[in-house]
Amino acid sequence: MDKRNQRQVRKRGAPSLVADYKLLPGVPDEMLDAAGQIRPSWAPLISALDELGHEELGGRFERADQYLRDAGVYYRKYDGAEGKERAWPLAHVPLILDESEWLTITHGLTQRAELLETIVADIYGTNTLVQRGLLPPELIARNDEFLRPMVGVRPASGHFLHFCAFELGRGPDGGWWVLGDRTQAPSGAGFAVENRVATTRALSDIYGEMHVHRLAGFFRGFRDALTGIATDGRVGILTPGQHNETYFEHAYIARYLGFTLLEGEDLVVDNSQVMVRTVSGLQPISVLWRRMDASFVDPLELRYDSHIGTPGLTEALRQGTISMVNALGTGILETRAFSAFMPNLCRALTGRELELPSIATWWCGGAAERQHVIDNFDTMMVGSAFATGLAIEDQRGTVVGGALPEAERQALRARLEAEGGRFVGQEQVQLSTAPVYVGGKLEPRPMTLRVYAARTRDGWTVMPGGFARVGSTQDSTAIAMQRGGQAADVWVVSKQPVERVTLLPTEGEKLVRMSSGSLPSRAADNLIWLGRYAERCEAMVRILRAYNARLAEISNTDQAILKDTRAYLDGIGVDAEVPLPPGLLAAIDSAVHSASQIRDRFSPDGWLALTDLRKTARSFSQRVLPGDDATRAMTVLLRKLAGFSGLVHENMYRFAGWRFLEIGRRLERGIQIAHSVAWCTRKGAPEGALDLLLEVGDSVMTHRRRYAVSAGVNSYVDLLVLDPLNPRSVRFQIAELYQQLEQLPGGLEDGHLSMAAKAALTLDTELRVTEPEDMTTSKINRLGIEIGNLAGLIADAYFV
Repeated sequence: MDKRNQRQVRKRGAPSLVADYKLLPGVPDEMLDAAGQIRPSWAPLISALDELGHEELGGRFERADQYLRDAGVYYRKYDGAEGKERAWPLAHVPLILDESEWLTITHGLTQRAELLETIVADIYGTNTLVQRGLLPPELIARNDEFLRPMVGVRPASGHFLHFCAFELGRGPDGGWWVLGDRTQAPSGAGFAVENRVATTRALSDIYGEMHVHRLAGFFRGFRDALTGIATDGRVGILTPGQHNETYFEHAYIARYLGFTLLEGEDLVVDNSQVMVRTVSGLQPISVLWRRMDASFVDPLELRYDSHIGTPGLTEALRQGTISMVNALGTGILETRAFSAFMPNLCRALTGRELELPSIATWWCGGAAERQHVIDNFDTMMVGSAFATGLAIEDQRGTVVGGALPEAERQALRARLEAEGGRFVGQEQVQLSTAPVYVGGKLEPRPMTLRVYAARTRDGWTVMPGGFARVGSTQDSTAIAMQRGGQAADVWVVSKQPVERVTLLPTEGEKLVRMSSGSLPSRAADNLIWLGRYAERCEAMVRILRAYNARLAEISNTDQAILKDTRAYLDGIGVDAEVPLPPGLLAAIDSAVHSASQIRDRFSPDGWLALTDLRKTARSFSQRVLPGDDATRAMTVLLRKLAGFSGLVHENMYRFAGWRFLEIGRRLERGIQIAHSVAWCTRKGAPEGALDLLLEVGDSVMTHRRRYAVSAGVNSYVDLLVLDPLNPRSVRFQIAELYQQLEQLPGGLEDGHLSMAAKAALTLDTELRVTEPEDMTTSKINRLGIEIGNLAGLIADAYFV
């Protein structure tokens, strides 16, 4: 025994993971070869995991989970009609595949991608496959995924398919099957990257020693291919929006590749040209990577009830002014019945057999095939011919004949006889199992492998990995995320060191800079409101802290200053008698909601700070008491708000997006300060109101240093309304507003200011020449209203 093995035994002091695992019934199909021995590609990982031991592994896997939580990685799980954000379910042990085996998969999927391209080009082109009898006409004509408006439309890029995913399963003989093709809007590639990051956080030392192929080269090739077909250099990712189950991935990929994340409302078709509504006006875009189902893309020619599409996109495709990835209508290739015809189609179109076979499928529209399904009814999975999901996941529409009660069996048999063209029969799938770390042991779970292929300038390339979906139980139907499945990273390992590819530019590559005015109007609107809600939260927290501090010192809650503060808070929708009032929690939720709609423009640190603020506020709302307890809680929230603001202010590039966020902050702070000054300096304000005002305005020390001890009301007005050097004064906010508005697209053109910039300059000029004694309560209140009017002018200029 060498020193390394001696060290392992001493460190473990317990049976190995593999020994524990072998005590369980069954064997780990993916880990063991036909002889029951550990596959050579798995041996280094299992040995390293054994050396770490259960306690160390548990800590490492927790760090991986913590990374995913900190990065805000989630998917949306639907419970009925309502979707809820759930943490991404990482299976910590990666799936290991040898480079030679991966080469076989790569060749098979490249062949399949080319075959699918030929098929869909024929369906929307000459239709010779139907004429030759290779495809039944009803499989197309009765298919909801067949989009008649796209017939005869040749993609501007010259290709229908650019990005595909394939669901693979390993059979008992060790070979791979294709369980399903994903050509509509394949999801998960971004999650694959996050799986890799999280897994390597836990197993960085092991990862570094095993020569694992990197993922960045795959994404770089696809990014370059898309920018290559973009006639204007602009590529967008078209998302259904934040309520989609994989919206996080849409935002992540947009940020990762440097593309613009767009929703249907961001686009308009003008004279058959697709334009983006930006803060600089309409700007053309020539490539859209579609992440929504095709029928929702255009309510004018496809689904009239779609609220997430853009009218006219179909006509733009017809005119060749936009390239869609993938082309509209390619979802027909996902139809389950197509699997029955893939072997013959491959032989007829290429003269070769499928290198990766499809799961055995029989379309019941043919007499012989229908009879075969009926004869083997008890062992067949029977479902809709036009379904697009995997049969093993379809719990509503797919059944195993032998599992049905007798009456339902007879009814389904009768339907097969009467309307066989609506059904397919598929053999039951026995999935191989992958190891999952559960309670200190590796347990077997059924597994499918999702692999991605992208069309690049050099042809199809396959991501060296993808991700494995593993079940939460031994049930094969539980691999879906919606049913508790987990996702494991996939390591394609080599015997030799691999190239360290990144997305960074190569030497000599042409530098392309995006215009600051390319910010979509919807994103700018959300940035403004994010800034406003953050400042609104801070204003509420400061007032509530001052109120509760006084409440802790004054036993009589009817004291004038307390009653007066409660009245002010009531006026802004905050119940001061509740330590963490619903109005404050609603403002925090609104800030998170605005940020969630611009995740592609928001740093992970900023998002973490904001969600941590919400989490802390909600926890306080359950246990904080009025008075001193609430005062301390508000101080904690104030620090977290300051941390969020600091992260955003210091780390965000001074692009148009930052300017709109800054404008939102200045608008809201100006409004809040103006109204609080007017309230606390009005005639009849109770004793202590001015002290409370300085505390809320965070200007206590400045006031003491700048003014005499006996200074009157005018000193408060001077400091918090007219002082150009006080970052809490109204004038300071207006000066900042003017500076940012002037820098926006259209803010200053040919020496002429925009309407919003003019209004800000006018307010700033008025305050410059105003003396404190001239600022009456009504004038200060009016100042707050005028600042609010600026928001309307900004909206008119950039969002309408």
